[in-house]
Amino acid sequence: MNRILFGDNQFFGVNHSSEERARAQAIAFKDDAAILSTLDIALQEGLDTFMCTTHERMITINSMIRCSPEKYKDLKVYPCLPYAHKYANAVAELGIPGTIKQYLPGNFFSTAIKGGMAFISKDHIAMMELLIDAELKMFKGIQTPVIFLQNTITDLLLGLGMSDMLKAFYDHIHKKYDAEAGFITMNMPRLLSVLEDVGIYNPIICTSVNVDGFRMSGGKELYERTLKEKRVRLIAMQILSGGAASVEEAVKYVCALPNVRSILFGASSKAHIRQTVALIRKNDQVIERSNGQISGAKNIFY
Repeated sequence: MNRILFGDNQFFGVNHSSEERARAQAIAFKDDAAILSTLDIALQEGLDTFMCTTHERMITINSMIRCSPEKYKDLKVYPCLPYAHKYANAVAELGIPGTIKQYLPGNFFSTAIKGGMAFISKDHIAMMELLIDAELKMFKGIQTPVIFLQNTITDLLLGLGMSDMLKAFYDHIHKKYDAEAGFITMNMPRLLSVLEDVGIYNPIICTSVNVDGFRMSGGKELYERTLKEKRVRLIAMQILSGGAASVEEAVKYVCALPNVRSILFGASSKAHIRQTVALIRKNDQVIERSNGQISGAKNIFY
């Protein structure tokens, strides 16, 4: 994984600090070309990894990327699934059986036996595999070396004690897609412990990490201790504490933590992209000079 990852919140009207700004961003990126143009800026700044949800607009974006294979030959995409709003809307309109039918991969009739038996017998793992395959169809032909389970599902399974489903997701991603499985969560210490219990060691976990303890279940101190003592490849998100922290303060704090392998951020302008990238690289260089190595890479196990 690269040190800096580019996210998609700004493209789809998600902003944790301001609904007004979220609406403005949604308007600014109402055209797919605007999204691709901002991705191009990120690539020009050396950010060749895009972490995104399986929002339906990504179908068109991915098609545009596939149309320029030479231009995007180095682009890696980290899909995050499922896109919960899509399924919630479908269930409300079509019901659960109708939703499953709608999102089965490929020809419905070719998978109806497996899907039908899964539904009837309540084989949740088989159903999950079918829906994963459906979600990932839009990324065919695009590099997806890491595939994430969204926190809405990760934390639900965590709360229900369904660790077998977490392991099933991990296994399916490895076996079918020859990719790494990642998990997004709002409770990194608890998830890491559960993953280790089912034999998933040194996992890739994306979670909120920031100087204010924003959305860090268990508190900032527990996260800091876990990062110091455990084996984990962590991606730090929401580093600005939902808008409460300054960029300088936020970046300085996250860069100094051990086992933070990557930093995820989203931005809608060239100036903001360039500023954040420069700050991360500057802080990494300062730590490298003082410690002899970049914090966040020194405790990585492959």
